[in-house]
Amino acid sequence: MNIFGNLGTAGLALVLTVLLFVGIPGGGKLRPLGWWTTLFVAMLAGSAYKAAGGLFSVVPDLAGSVVHFINGFVKGATMPAIALSLLVFILFKRLTTKQLAVVALLFFYVAAGAGGNWSYISDAIENARAGLQ
Repeated sequence: MNIFGNLGTAGLALVLTVLLFVGIPGGGKLRPLGWWTTLFVAMLAGSAYKAAGGLFSVVPDLAGSVVHFINGFVKGATMPAIALSLLVFILFKRLTTKQLAVVALLFFYVAAGAGGNWSYISDAIENARAGLQ
């Protein structure tokens, strides 16, 4: 049984973004998203952004701007180095769930673009999308 039809990668990215926007402050029947849940949803959303492209290239464009800006100060700073720096920031800086959502979205997009293990999630989302078409 298929309740929602073909959600697609752009649809998944949209739904996860809406979940972050409305789930963090809460106020409805469900409790607000906790820190780890916010991190997990942001991981999936950032990976879905990378897989979806199109309208969701706003996040990649922002990530590219950050990389370019950092390279202005630290020549040769690579995507993996920036991703690891963002991860250290997430883990050691006391962040609200709203702040975490923004930084984690950026982190997971940069990490997926950096290759390695972090790219498996966005690759899996992209492969699932390609397999459904």
